[in-house]
Amino acid sequence: MQLLGGLSGEKFLSQIWQKKPLLVRKAIPGFKGVVQAPELFALSSRHDVESRLVSRRRGSWHLEQGPFSRTQIARLPRSGWTLLVHGLNLELPEADALLRRFRFLPYARFDDVMVSYAAAGGGVGPHFDSYDVFLLQGPGQRRWRVGRPREPRLDPKAPLRILSNFRPDKEWLLETGDMLYLPPGWAHDGVALEPSFTYSIGFRAPSHQEVAREFLAFLQDHVALAGTYADRGAKPQRRPAEVPKRMVQHAAVVARRIHWRTADVARFLGEYLSAPKPQTVFSRPRTPRSPARFAALCHARGMRLDLRTRMLFREREFFLNGEQVEPPGRLRRFLARLADERALPPGERLTQPLLGLLHDWYLAGWLRIGERHE
Repeated sequence: MQLLGGLSGEKFLSQIWQKKPLLVRKAIPGFKGVVQAPELFALSSRHDVESRLVSRRRGSWHLEQGPFSRTQIARLPRSGWTLLVHGLNLELPEADALLRRFRFLPYARFDDVMVSYAAAGGGVGPHFDSYDVFLLQGPGQRRWRVGRPREPRLDPKAPLRILSNFRPDKEWLLETGDMLYLPPGWAHDGVALEPSFTYSIGFRAPSHQEVAREFLAFLQDHVALAGTYADRGAKPQRRPAEVPKRMVQHAAVVARRIHWRTADVARFLGEYLSAPKPQTVFSRPRTPRSPARFAALCHARGMRLDLRTRMLFREREFFLNGEQVEPPGRLRRFLARLADERALPPGERLTQPLLGLLHDWYLAGWLRIGERHE
């Protein structure tokens, strides 16, 4: 694939992925970006869109969290700042299409498309990420310095995780359409030479601590242990404030009774990875169609998942926006196509069980009528 410098997805994953950086010139020829500065500023003014402003003044780093007003944007200096807007793929079909170019990787690993718009001299300082990232250059030029950190030290005065001992090994100038892949842990520092856009396609890599914490929370709703504590035959307590040894031993026995199967872990992972981010809001249809009219329109126009919808599946189980769905066997092939393709063309005939399921998703704002985003 030209996107990967001529490598197939298989060769990229075996030779490059999580092993070493890769620079691809003209990964997307003629790439003009998916957003313009005025549209990006408008997104950064919204409360449901995560945005940050990073600047450096008099040698010190500064960080501001959005939303940002028009006045704040208008007062920005000519140089030395970067506006970061997250979740661009949740707002713009073009950004979602950009993310889907990387579908040789599982959707379960997809995070989002973040765009960085920087004035001349703008950047976020030398840093490293704990996840894989593709840095696709939009209009403008940005110089990247890259190196593997050795005993990394962070600047204690900076409001971001900025390296104080960054030593680059390589340096590249990226122009429109060029792309740089970086594995987790590789330090990098990008500085705009002129007003420029960089699109960061990031991939989820939950920490072991995060997975363990969330799985334990999941178990709260799925563990049922019968019985209550009893201490028949107990002796008088000489120290009333001391926790009885018998109670501790009983609690240890109860804790050892908690167990789970691989299927439980798989269900947790499906719900966890498909859950929308906390600030995500779905828009319900203003004039909902009846089930019959919905089916007719989907047959005529096709259907598509909403940009914010996350849909995954594993064997017989499907997961949609953090919820488990167990459809009848005859519906699974259809739903697997919808999950993979995110949209289905006109001509689909909806059986009654399928119609009921899809119409509920439509009413919730998870599914849209029409094959294309307008």
